[in-house]
Amino acid sequence: MVELKTPDEIARMRVTGEFVAGVLAELRQRAQVGVNLLELEAIVRERIRQRGAVSCYVDYAPSFGRGPFRNTVCLSVNDAVLHGLPFDYALRDSDLLTIDLAVGIDGWAADSAISVIVGNPQPQDVQLVRATEEALAAAIEVAVPGKRIGDISAAIAEVAGAYGYPVNTEFGGHGIGRTMHEDLHIPNVGRAGRGYRLRPGLTIAIEPWFARTTDRIFTDADGWTIRSADGSRTAHSEHTVAITEDGPQVLTLVG
Repeated sequence: MVELKTPDEIARMRVTGEFVAGVLAELRQRAQVGVNLLELEAIVRERIRQRGAVSCYVDYAPSFGRGPFRNTVCLSVNDAVLHGLPFDYALRDSDLLTIDLAVGIDGWAADSAISVIVGNPQPQDVQLVRATEEALAAAIEVAVPGKRIGDISAAIAEVAGAYGYPVNTEFGGHGIGRTMHEDLHIPNVGRAGRGYRLRPGLTIAIEPWFARTTDRIFTDADGWTIRSADGSRTAHSEHTVAITEDGPQVLTLVG
């Protein structure tokens, strides 16, 4: 069931979103050559503890994962794009790191992701990250009352097509609020004018992600990390967004 939020509830989600955005901003700065993924995980764990927040990932056990997730952040490197388990790996020059974070504060969740190029960027990676960011911006722009989920999906697919990137439809955006995943699946490909009609109070996570040369994926041996099937690099951008009478409000920005 889709739950519409009141303005007060959206304000409470914004508090969580600002915290998530702040932690991601810190990790963007910390993701340097030689830094271990486990160091980044430790930072997130400590920030959550200091804030009195709750990780949406720890003990999360969906059907697509192997057992409960045990970390507080998803860290996915190069050909990995979703649900990456932090492991003993020191970042290398030109690595493409996706950082995905979902947290709850006082019963309200927010979810956001960024892709960061470590050290010297490769032009193809810069373009890939830019494409996900532009797709996210295009999707947010059409997230207004009266539009439909298909309009969001179509906006993402249009940007991907302009860059020549194929799009996977197995994983996409979702409803969010009291929990990280609520009703409504938001695929990254769709037909404008189709699907659930957007209404004020709807809160969703929009998350375009692309692999450079494939729309096929596989799950790593760890049972969680999702990689491109052909080993091509990947990128992912995500915001939590509220649909309001005044237009879309991005809740995962630094206040």
